[in-house]
Amino acid sequence: MENSLLDNLLAFYREDPEDPFNIYALALEYLKSDLHQAAQLFDRLLIEFPDYLPTYYHAAALQVEMDKIDRAEEVYEAGIAMAQKQGNGKAKQELVNAYRSFLDELED
Repeated sequence: MENSLLDNLLAFYREDPEDPFNIYALALEYLKSDLHQAAQLFDRLLIEFPDYLPTYYHAAALQVEMDKIDRAEEVYEAGIAMAQKQGNGKAKQELVNAYRSFLDELED
């Protein structure tokens, strides 16, 4: 069965490959089927669009899932700093909570 959502997201991406939302939406969809592709897209967002705050939460969680612990920690910390810089208290708190859970898991 074809993934029509993935097909639609790919079409949006082809229309405007420089729109961070298109890259982000595609990365989220690839989380369901291709972690390597999702990681590449999240890395692109982190490099080319570091101000795109939604990236950090999912990119860090994916790094954890891929057992890239040091990279996950870097992404969480960068996301918290970016949320602070942008004055986005809600996103900062979500990232802090996720980061704390991540650290707690490391201790167990």
